[in-house]
Amino acid sequence: MEGVIDAVTRELLTARPGFDWTVTEFVRVVDARLPPRVFYKHCPELETGANATPTGVPVHIQLLGSDSEALAANARQAVRLGATGIDLNFGCPAKLVNRHDGGASLLRRPERVYQATRAVVDAAAGDIPVTAKIRLGFADRRQAVACGQAAEAGGAHRLTVHARTRNDGYRPPAHWEWIGKIRRRLGIPVVANGDIWTLEDYWKARTLSGCADVMLGRSALADPWLAGRIHHWQQTGERLADTTWAMRAGVLRDYACRQRQKLPERIVTSLVKQWLAQMRQGNAEAGEHFQRVKRLTDLDALLGALAEPAASAPLIDATA
Repeated sequence: MEGVIDAVTRELLTARPGFDWTVTEFVRVVDARLPPRVFYKHCPELETGANATPTGVPVHIQLLGSDSEALAANARQAVRLGATGIDLNFGCPAKLVNRHDGGASLLRRPERVYQATRAVVDAAAGDIPVTAKIRLGFADRRQAVACGQAAEAGGAHRLTVHARTRNDGYRPPAHWEWIGKIRRRLGIPVVANGDIWTLEDYWKARTLSGCADVMLGRSALADPWLAGRIHHWQQTGERLADTTWAMRAGVLRDYACRQRQKLPERIVTSLVKQWLAQMRQGNAEAGEHFQRVKRLTDLDALLGALAEPAASAPLIDATA
C-alpha cells in the first residue's frame, strides 16, 4: 500500500464503523535509527499524540527491513514517540524492496522472520503489541507454515497472512485454504488477507481459512464501505445496500478537498486518479469515469467530471 495510504486516506476510510485498527505505509529501515521526523511523516497521528484517526481507530507503525538490530533500534524509537503498536512487513512483493532484502525476501528463510520479530518484540519490551504480516512464501508455499511459526516463536501477538506467494504477486486466485493450514498450527490470532473485494469474498475467505477477521488493503480503496458492510453483517447478519457511484465520488471529492490544502494541485490530481483507478475493481461506473478523466490535468475539471453520470449508471423510472 506504499504511496496510497496516508493520514488523510486513513481518516476517510475510518470515518464510519468497520475498521478495528490500521497500519501506516511501511517505514523503510536499513541500518540506522531513523529520526522522529520520518515517523511523523508516515504517521502524523503520532505527532498529535492521538495515535488514532479522528474516530478513534488506532494507527500502528509498520516497519520494513531485514537488519534485526536496526529494526530493534527503530522499534525503540517508535515506542519513545508514543506508538501504540508496531506491525512488521514480511509480505511486500515489490522487486525493488526485495532486491534490497526487505519485505517478502525474508520468507526464503523462516529463521530470519524469527530473528527480526524477536528483536522488535524485545525492543518493545511488552509496552506495545507487535504484529506481523507474511505471504505464503517467496517462490512457493513449502515454508508457509514454518514462516508463520517463526513469527509466533518470535513473539508476534497476531499474524496477518496474504494468501499468495511473493512470486504470485496479486494474480488470482488467493489461496485462502492455505491460511487455514497456518492458522491450525499456531496459537496466536491469524487474520486473512488477499482478494477480499466483496461480502461474498469475505464469506469464502472466512469459510476456507477459518479466520473471522480479515485485513483489507486495495479493496478498502476500491469500496470504502466494504469494511462497514462486513462489520454490519458480522453484528447483525444483514446485508447493507451496495456502494453507489455517488458515494464513491463523494469520498474522492472529500479527499481532494483535504489534500489540496497542503499539496500542489497537480499532485492532488494524480492522487485522485490513483484512487479512482483502484475503484475500477468490480465497478463499471468507476471504470467509465476513469477513462473519462485519466488525461485531465486540471483538478476542478476532474472533480466536475466525476459528478457526471456514467453511461452504465442504472436508469431511474420517474413513474415508479
